[in-house]
Amino acid sequence: MSAALDRTLTALADPQRRRAVELLRERPRSAGDLAGALGLAPPAMSRHLRALKAGGLVEDAHPDFDARVRIYRLKDGATDELKAWLAETEARWAHQLAAFKTHVEGRSA
Repeated sequence: MSAALDRTLTALADPQRRRAVELLRERPRSAGDLAGALGLAPPAMSRHLRALKAGGLVEDAHPDFDARVRIYRLKDGATDELKAWLAETEARWAHQLAAFKTHVEGRSA
């Protein structure tokens, strides 16, 4: 497992951060919007957003109208490595379960 995948999984380990990702799937949002929707204090939301950025899941930009505001959005391709790892893991499980089934059925015959 790569360090980037470890960071992604670490970022997604917290339920508040997963909920923030769900909200960002709907549309980009400011930190204040996310904090309000999640019922978090701004400093707590800031910590969660730093973790999501470190995990490579979100990126931020300043809108043209106000450089003090940051708008967060999901980063394109951020979960590609995670999806590949999950698909590989699922394929291995399926193979092992099929082999186990063959073994069990062979013993009972």
